[in-house]
Formats: sequence, C-alpha cells, structure tokens
Amino acid sequence: MSETKNEKNIVAIITMFFIFAMISFVTNMAAPFGNIWGMTYNWAGMAGNLMNFTAYLVMGIPAGNMLIKYGYKKTALIALIVGAVGLGIQLLSGVVNNIYVYLLGALICGFCVCMLNTVVNPMLNLLGGGGSTGNQLIQIGGVFNSAAAVCVYMLMGSLIGDASKAKVSDAAPALFIALAIFIFALVVIFFTKIEEPKTGSSNSVQKTNDKYSCYSFRHFKLGMLAIAVYGAVEVGPPTYILSYLTAAKDAVNPGLGMDAGYCGTLGAVYFIFMLIGRFVGGMVGGKVSPKAMIATVSFVAMVLVALGMILPTSQTISCPGINYTTMSFVWGEVPVGIFAFLLIGLCASVMWGGIFNLATEGLGKYTAKASGAFMMMVAGFAVMIWLQAFVVDLTHNYITSFIVVLLSAAYIFYFAFWGSKNVNTDIPVE
Repeated sequence: MSETKNEKNIVAIITMFFIFAMISFVTNMAAPFGNIWGMTYNWAGMAGNLMNFTAYLVMGIPAGNMLIKYGYKKTALIALIVGAVGLGIQLLSGVVNNIYVYLLGALICGFCVCMLNTVVNPMLNLLGGGGSTGNQLIQIGGVFNSAAAVCVYMLMGSLIGDASKAKVSDAAPALFIALAIFIFALVVIFFTKIEEPKTGSSNSVQKTNDKYSCYSFRHFKLGMLAIAVYGAVEVGPPTYILSYLTAAKDAVNPGLGMDAGYCGTLGAVYFIFMLIGRFVGGMVGGKVSPKAMIATVSFVAMVLVALGMILPTSQTISCPGINYTTMSFVWGEVPVGIFAFLLIGLCASVMWGGIFNLATEGLGKYTAKASGAFMMMVAGFAVMIWLQAFVVDLTHNYITSFIVVLLSAAYIFYFAFWGSKNVNTDIPVE
C-alpha cells in the first residue's frame, strides 16, 4: 500500500519537475524576443517581461480559485492549453510582423505560467510533507527551472545571432519547440494519475461561511510582501549591472562605458550562479530548515550588495562572460564590486522556494487559495525594477540604486528570522 503511494508520489514529483522546467522555458523567451523587437521599437525591450508580470497580477487569484474548483491536474491541463494558444499567437506575430500581436501572445503565455506556478509550488511542498523536505523538492524543481533558462538562452542565441539583424521568424523554431513540449506535457499529465492533495476544497467547505482565509495568517501576508520585494534581489542586479557598465561616462546617469557585447554576456553568468545555487539548495534542502536557509542567504546577499556599493571601481577582477551565440567564454575586466553583485545570483536562487514554503506552512485547507494570492505578488517584480530605475534617475547613480536591493534583502532576512513564525495557530485549517 505504502509502496504504491510512494510510486504515485514519484510520478507526481517528476511531473512537477517537468512543469518547473517548462515555466522557465516559456518565461525566458521574453528577453531574447524583446531584443529583436527592440531593434524596431525602443520601448519593446522589456515589454514581453512586463506582459508576464501583468499576467501574474491578473491571474494569481483566479488561478488559486481554479485549484480549489478543479484540482491540481485539471488546472495544469487548462494552463497547458492556454500556453499553446499563447505560443501560437506569438508565432502569428512573426508572420504579420506586429508587436502588439506578440504582446498579446506573451500575456496569454503569462496566464499559463502563472497557473502552472500556482500548481507546482504547493504540490511539491505538499508531496514533500512541508518543512525541510517540501523545501528541498521546490529547490530541486528550481534546478530544472534554471537549467531550462540556460537552455533557452543557448537556443535563442544560436537562432538569433546578431539581434540587430534578426527577425521574429528567425526565432520561430524556439516557439515550435516550446509548443511541442506543451503538447507532450499535456499528453503526459493527462494520462498520469496524480493523487490530489487534500486542500479542504470540497463543495461543503466552499459553501460554509468561513470567517477565516489565507489572509488571516500574519506570516502569509508578510510572505506575500517578501516575494514581491524578492523581485529586486533576483532581477535588479543583472538588469542594472548591464545598464551601469554600458552607460557612457558623460551620460545623465553615468556608467563605465564598457563594451556592450561583453557586458551582455555577464547576465548569463548571473543565471549560471543561480543554477549552481539551486543545485546546492536542492542537495542540502532536506537537511537545513527553510528558515535557516533563507535567513543565511538573505544575510549573505546584504553583505554582497554592501560590498558592491562601497568597493572602488578602480579595483578590478578578470571575469568570464558567456556568449550563447558562439557557446564560448568571453573574458574581460570588471570592478570587484560588480562581481559581488553577480554573486547575488547564488543567494537569490533559493529564495523563491524557501519564501513560499515559509509563507504557506500550516495553512492546510487555505493553501490552494494562498498559492494563487502568492503568485499575484510576482507583479511586484515589475514594481521593484521600476523603483530601482526611479532611484537611478533621482540620484543619477546606478550604484546608489542598489539600496533598493539591499533593503529588499534585509526585509527577506526579517521575514525568515521573525516574520515567518505562525502566530495564528488557533485558526482551524482542517
């Protein structure tokens, strides 16, 4: 009996890992496509990413409601169908050469990945029984997520080559691959028997006037804020490192005026660090509590940000960049402080899963609803990126803007160490 249950769990876990990879594959196509459209429209560089963030804001709560009404498996199947439609529309944008058609497709794909994220995070946490084991499964899922991101950049780099000469149609093979993956996943998940976790989502539960909700838990609300500001820690460094290094020394917001070709390869290094961090997190996640893990990495992130802000730019270190077009290392000299910023990827890598684990611990029947609300806060990524940009424009100093990243890491440290404690244990969750 227990053996059969374990086999079902293994199948479900592998399926969730696969979904984790798919989420990243689809999401990370936005940046390369943005580079292509950016050659025609100056504002288009981050437009695809903005559509993804907007989708989370719109779809977060509905996705949680879908988990309650339809369950994890059906929600995942619906998400895959929606994703296939979104990819098809993106393909169409290359045929009609219309950016607005592409943005519509990116928005619909954003709906898809929001629903998939809403499924995969609580599912892995629950399959692991919460706590350290649940956190470990989420971290291992993160390894697949980061590996898929690296694969996307490798694939898109080989297809696009010089972005200034590329067209959307040049990247169409990546969309066909993603579409094929979605169809394959749809078939696999359809025929896979996944034991639905008990979420208290029966009709009887829904019809009763429950005076409590996931928002009744202090640690969950603090966790929602933590995942919103986490956007600054994950996305801020690679975004503004590039801007700072390539900006002219006499610009309104001055930088170092370094070669854009080499600097563009440094973003890949950041994501490689994230992959390494998630791999390590997956290895030790079952032995270290989520609280200890997140408290440690957020503290280290604060130290790295502080070093990056105070170390002199005259002090340099030889640093490799990864050129996905030629699949080669490109070496250059960067300030030691910039390398410290790149190392933040090691810390940011495990934060998502750990914060989710801590924020939803002990929610019981409210977990499904909480997962949707949690995903909605991904929209905070766009807010935090805008906030850092605001500080840049206000101070005319890219390095000073990293105070946003520092304060965000400090809040995550607070949440892990103190804010994650469930002080609402009197609320019934069965």
